[in-house]
Formats: sequence, C-alpha cells, structure tokens
Amino acid sequence: MPDCIFCEIVNKRMKSEMIHEDEELVAFKDINPQAPVHVLVVPRKHIDSVNVVTLDDMILMGKLVLVAKEIAEKNNIDGDGYRLVINNGVNGGQTVPHLHLHILGGRRMTWPPG
Repeated sequence: MPDCIFCEIVNKRMKSEMIHEDEELVAFKDINPQAPVHVLVVPRKHIDSVNVVTLDDMILMGKLVLVAKEIAEKNNIDGDGYRLVINNGVNGGQTVPHLHLHILGGRRMTWPPG
C-alpha cells in the first residue's frame, strides 16, 4: 500500500526496533510509548482496519494474540498483566490505516482509557 508507514516498516524500507518477525507478522517498539512496554504487532499483509477483516483472516487474527502473549512473556509483563488494544477508525483512535495490535504493560493501566 503506497504511503503506509507500517508497510514501509514491514518491507524494511523504514527502520524500526524489531522484536519479532515471522512469515505473517512483525512486532516492533512503538515510537511514542504510552507504557514501559509498548509494542505493536502488525500483519505483513496490508489490512486497513478491523472493518475489512474477513474469514480468510481468522487464523492471522488469532496469531496476532498468540504473538502478543509471547512478547508479554519475553518482557516479563505476563505475571502482573498487560493490555491488548486494537484501535479501529478515527473515533476509535486508529492513526495508521494498517491493522495493528498494541501491547501495553509494565505499569498499572487505568479505566476508562481515554
């Protein structure tokens, strides 16, 4: 997708602090962290938002969560807890039109989030 910052990162045309890569997903540290641990898990496949996810993406969506769990374990935030967030659309706080999951941890999260 032209002009998609996450596609640029996925395709290594833009630098990022990668912490996970496989055939379907990449994960990297957020450049504007909102918690001591703030990692984004991004599909290599460009998907604009949750609104366009299809049944063909079901396994990929499950893998997003499983990779997030592994990253939480590696960052030692699984014991005390962490937050997984997928923002969707403008009112949902989505600022990059490429589906991604935030892993936030290392501090107590509050509710409501904002």
